[in-house]
Amino acid sequence: MTSKQHAVGAVDHLVLPVTSLEATRARFTQLGFTVAPDARHPFGTENACVFFGDDTYLEPLAVGSREECEAAAKAGNMFVARDQAFRFRNGQEGFSAIVVKTADADADHARFAGAGFSGGPMLHFERLFKMADGSEVLGGFKLAFAADLRAPDFFLFACERVNPLPADRGALARHANGALGLSAVVLVEENPSDFQYLLEEVFEQRAVEAHSFGIALQTRNVKVEALTPEGLDGYFGIDARVAGRGLNGRLVIVRVGDIGVTERLLAANGVAFSRRGARLIVPHEAGQGVAFAFEEVS
Repeated sequence: MTSKQHAVGAVDHLVLPVTSLEATRARFTQLGFTVAPDARHPFGTENACVFFGDDTYLEPLAVGSREECEAAAKAGNMFVARDQAFRFRNGQEGFSAIVVKTADADADHARFAGAGFSGGPMLHFERLFKMADGSEVLGGFKLAFAADLRAPDFFLFACERVNPLPADRGALARHANGALGLSAVVLVEENPSDFQYLLEEVFEQRAVEAHSFGIALQTRNVKVEALTPEGLDGYFGIDARVAGRGLNGRLVIVRVGDIGVTERLLAANGVAFSRRGARLIVPHEAGQGVAFAFEEVS
């Protein structure tokens, strides 16, 4: 049996900085996603999440109060500090973090620090969630941050759900585009292997596939790829020109039940997309955060 210390980690959710939740709600609805009600963090940021049936989700993140965010960052809140740094360097939209599921954020914090990848002090907070039936549930979280100083525009953190929310979110996890969950995330970097140890440590996964265009790591539920700009263009047809070195989040791949249903919905809603093999690629538009791909996985 695999011990807890050596169990491969799983993706919990992805953080997508956006300009406004209003624009995001409109765009994600156009893409066929069901978007949860707006929610506010106690430190000035706000989100409107997209939940999936596989217990992963997307977190489009906006700034609700600049003053509260600045005060939180000055007080050592690394979640807000990293968000502010991302927006300063990249603008208001993008893909800034991968979040890992954990049952012990304290242990992860110690492990990240021991490996030289600590992203700063831990964060513990609570906030209310509004469910599909209108009821409210108090969720509590402990976050342990991991980062590499050579990658100022991307970080990872382990998220412990102190007061677990219902795994079945009902209507919030049902989507008109047929989305079932996250399939893969794609990062870009000139030399992806420079960040192999960071990814290995965070996900506790030492089996990494290396090829001429980058590296791929299979977490317990989602594939994480780090590709060169040439690899991203070749595989997905996405222009990956970036300002400098360091990991940069460029694509979220969503698993759907029937790619035909997804394609018809995108076309009916006037969404621009292209076919790349068996995938549908939707380039970034305002409110979306990052480019998306849809693929049918049996």
